[in-house]
Amino acid sequence: MLLFFISLAILFLGYKLYGPFVEKQAGIDPTAITPQERLRDGVDYVPISPARAFLIQFLNVAGVGPIFGPILGALYGPIALVWIVLGNVIGGAVHDYFSGVMSLKEDGKSLPEIAGHYYNVVFKGCMLVFTAMLLFFVGVVFIMSPAGLLSNLSFFEGTILGGNTFWVLVILGYYFLATLLPIDKIITKLYPAFGLLMIVMTTLVAVALLLEAPHLPQVSGIFDFFLHNHQEHDFLTPNPDGLPVWPLLFVTITCGAISGFHSTQSPMIARCLTNEKYARPVFYGAMTCEGIVACVWALAGIAAFPGGYAELKAMLDQGGPGLVVNHVATSYLGVFGGVMAILAVAVFPITSGDTAFRSLRLTIMDAFKISQTTLNRLALAVPLLGVAYLMTFLDFSLIWRYFAFSNMLLSTSVLWLATKYLFDRGTFHWIASIPAVIGTAITVAYIATAGIGLNLPMEYSKPIGIAVAVVCLIGLVFKNNRRTAETV
Repeated sequence: MLLFFISLAILFLGYKLYGPFVEKQAGIDPTAITPQERLRDGVDYVPISPARAFLIQFLNVAGVGPIFGPILGALYGPIALVWIVLGNVIGGAVHDYFSGVMSLKEDGKSLPEIAGHYYNVVFKGCMLVFTAMLLFFVGVVFIMSPAGLLSNLSFFEGTILGGNTFWVLVILGYYFLATLLPIDKIITKLYPAFGLLMIVMTTLVAVALLLEAPHLPQVSGIFDFFLHNHQEHDFLTPNPDGLPVWPLLFVTITCGAISGFHSTQSPMIARCLTNEKYARPVFYGAMTCEGIVACVWALAGIAAFPGGYAELKAMLDQGGPGLVVNHVATSYLGVFGGVMAILAVAVFPITSGDTAFRSLRLTIMDAFKISQTTLNRLALAVPLLGVAYLMTFLDFSLIWRYFAFSNMLLSTSVLWLATKYLFDRGTFHWIASIPAVIGTAITVAYIATAGIGLNLPMEYSKPIGIAVAVVCLIGLVFKNNRRTAETV
């Protein structure tokens, strides 16, 4: 229990103490004219109050990732909470904040366009490919996962509502409308209520776990992680199957710690903010709140099972993280509360899936300078969602692996972009460049050893990742020293 409260305290202090320092480096100008005022079009550039902007951004970024990822990460034990907190404060919140700030400073443009401005056309092309790939995979994942959750509700059994195909088509229909219509027709009206629902239900789950869960993690579990050989099947000695924490834990838990998907959502809200000073509460604040959600569901995976690791592993093998969500909600909140929690968890991915496809539309049309007319939006939305429907017939775990890989790769790229932004401003770039170095090491290690990458033996991941990190760090120090010498 102590570890959970320490985790929440660090997230809170990160926002209150580290956040203002990060903000100071960004060059926020409260008197600047924001994109929504200069480019207002009634479709994407629409003014939104900071409270609504926060709730929309929170729902945009907090899809199924900070729920499913931490549940899977719970297999590693209490170290999952440590990664969520450190990743969030050092990397994720900084990543989200600068993706929003840079878009605010560049007329609400998408990240590939900003990359072309700060680096070159090659970097822009790479970011465009990975951004589009990630957004598409996110959209597909967030069709499949909520459809599975809703179709598995017990009171839908034996009816048309119990069919997965039914919910896939319903969700696709909603995505089509959300992608096509102006942002103030659906998103700004529904999302604040959905955001409040998720906050309330996450709080109820957390309270129920703290009162009744049989295996609440203690700080001592972290020391056991480093002192034991991970052979005993319990959560104080996590990960008895010997899964390597480096790099698998960091890729398993991205949302809540650091997620490249968030940078694809920031431009959508950057086009609607009425003042640059709202960037920290909206972008930084939304990521902090997602870290809290991730901690709650990591706690659920670690603490909610009397049988410990073996029971969680068996349930994941049987029905994946969705079954774990169902079990935790119904076991700790009763029938009514359980149904409400499951519905709220289903809302999370849906409200990220629709904005994923909307952001994909914006990114592609920005990149190819296509005007945002109704006909053009329709011509792009129809084939995108049609292909997405066909992708729902593929294995979910395969889609998730590509999502996790592209997610980490894009987040690292955005941190390097933020590093260049801070270099050009002459401010303290290390707040972005250090997590960029770490992210590069993790990403390279994963690509080197993953089945969808080079498929090298797992023991190679650590030396490869460390070598790349050292090279990147040396390059940064050299470039920083040269810049300092030039300014003297």
